[in-house]
Amino acid sequence: MAENTIQEENRKSLNFIEQKVENDLAESLNSERIQTRFPPEPNGYLHIGHAKAICLDFGIAQRYGGICNLRFDDTNPTREDVEYVDSIQEDIKWLGFRWAKIYYASDYFGQLFDFAIRLIKAGKAYVDEQTAEQIAAQKGSPTQPGTNSPFRDRPVDENLDLFVRMNEGEFDEGAMTLRAKIDMASPNMHFRDPIIYRIIKYPHHRTGSTWKVYPMYDFAHGQSDYFEGVTHSLCTLEFEVHRPLYDHFIDLLIEEANKITGDGFDENKVYDEYRPRQTEFNRLNLTYTIMSKRLLLFLVKENIVNGWDDPRMPTICGFRRRGYTPESIRNFINMIGYTKYDGIIDMAQLEFAVREDLNATSKRVAAVINPVKLILVNYPEDKVELFDSVNNPEYPSAGTHKIAFTRELYIEAEDFMEDAPKNYFRLTPGQEVRLRCSYIIKCTGCKKNDNGEVIEVYAEYDPESKSGMSGSNRKIKGTIHWVSVNHAIPAEVRLYDRLFIVENPACEDKLKLANELLNPDSLKVLTNCFVEEELKDAQPYDHFQFQRIGYFNVDPDSKSDKLVFNRTVSLKDTWNKIKKQ
Repeated sequence: MAENTIQEENRKSLNFIEQKVENDLAESLNSERIQTRFPPEPNGYLHIGHAKAICLDFGIAQRYGGICNLRFDDTNPTREDVEYVDSIQEDIKWLGFRWAKIYYASDYFGQLFDFAIRLIKAGKAYVDEQTAEQIAAQKGSPTQPGTNSPFRDRPVDENLDLFVRMNEGEFDEGAMTLRAKIDMASPNMHFRDPIIYRIIKYPHHRTGSTWKVYPMYDFAHGQSDYFEGVTHSLCTLEFEVHRPLYDHFIDLLIEEANKITGDGFDENKVYDEYRPRQTEFNRLNLTYTIMSKRLLLFLVKENIVNGWDDPRMPTICGFRRRGYTPESIRNFINMIGYTKYDGIIDMAQLEFAVREDLNATSKRVAAVINPVKLILVNYPEDKVELFDSVNNPEYPSAGTHKIAFTRELYIEAEDFMEDAPKNYFRLTPGQEVRLRCSYIIKCTGCKKNDNGEVIEVYAEYDPESKSGMSGSNRKIKGTIHWVSVNHAIPAEVRLYDRLFIVENPACEDKLKLANELLNPDSLKVLTNCFVEEELKDAQPYDHFQFQRIGYFNVDPDSKSDKLVFNRTVSLKDTWNKIKKQ
């Protein structure tokens, strides 16, 4: 009885896709085999929305002992590049997933062409010489049937001849298309003789100039799933209306395949043993973010951002460079789950996920990003003390490291105020504060330059107040961090924030997107920063918590004589606080 209750509770925790998979397994569909695929088009870098699909496609395969393949949907050579193919593979690996095999839609160009030939011979496809505008006008509307193309009843032999000549490059782009002959009066607009092949005279990154005609997505996708043995084709919700056409073409493929024993089909395969089934889930939409590859490409080409891996971009490589971890992204995806309706997720949830992960894994270090010099007037000039600094208070086993303490220190400029309000508990003349893991000091004054800016702060230290001594027990309200002037390492710090100032920046007006909607404070570069010498050997992508400031990681732009740090996220959600002011 208890075991049945546990099983029932586990089943309740499944998302609707997992429940469907378990139902399919229980019904012994597809010989109880699970195979998924992640099918990106290599026309740009992957973004956080793709991460959701990756986690689902690979996660379902892992959970149910199946396999997930990577398949590049490379059916439009004008927009695709090997650069994107390589970046996609790198991003998937970084997220922590491994594919069983790599496929390309172009692997099936021969089989798809042969299938199109068979549809023409069966009177189920024809060559149309109308323009795209004419074809669209004849499609009708959801409440009005379409009208037949004047080329719909063209003889089979003529269609075959024209289609072959289309592929031989005899006709210009846009001069002809191959359309499936289905039903121009169908209530489903996708069934109104959809285009399945178009002419593209542009070298393909894998097949070169072999092909002059290329299959449309709706024609290539389901067939590729079928050729590979995919059992569960998982897509985002915009493909839900395409599902009947997906199933229709697979029906035709099985029908034609069962008539033959060769010509591009595997004669040893029983084609009605299984069929892939498409299931749709909601896209990931984030506040203050755009997910359109076209608009992201615009940002890159117009130098609004510094490349695809700019830490303000929602690309996976952008998040990686900013300091996000694979675990934080996977945890975020698991947190928001999968549904059958679209919505928009608050960016704060993603930031929460990375804070939670970095809080548990990052080393605590001292850094001063807006420095002013603090001089302890009664501390010996040549004295150097080494204090223990805790690496991570969440995990005592992480140990400690040494930090040098000297007469001259750097502190944050905001930690001193000459004329402070009543509730200011940091350095101000006559007030005591505790220097983190060292001494209690009392401010005695400051020095200013000709512009009235504070350039030095003076204080006296209490030698009996060192951490651990009896004199350190008196109650002090303020604690500030510091680095030794003589031991500090110069650094550049890049403070990244959200790229847009509105929650939903999706906008077809590119000029408005670039001018009115951009956050002018999305990047601040601070060049006169200092970090403790514990970071002298830090490597690109290492992450740290700068105490009292936020989480940072080392940028690949770092040089041996100057480290560069990116702010991953602040210690707390400050955006919503600023927004409400």
